[in-house]
Amino acid sequence: MTIREVLAFNLKALRNELGLSQEELAHRAELDRTYVSSLERNVYSASIDVVDRLAKALNVDAADLLKRPKTKR
Repeated sequence: MTIREVLAFNLKALRNELGLSQEELAHRAELDRTYVSSLERNVYSASIDVVDRLAKALNVDAADLLKRPKTKR
């Protein structure tokens, strides 16, 4: 998994865990909903500032958005 794929996966998973729509997350992070959608679909890469804004909106550390998911071996 590339780091962009990791961000996309974690962003969508955390948003869904909290029951947030893309629109609500975008509002909380002061981003456009289509940008959040593009990040979740791995269309765009995010700056470190955007990662921080998303993390704050999700109430997690920015590092949590970049942690590779554990896989079963």
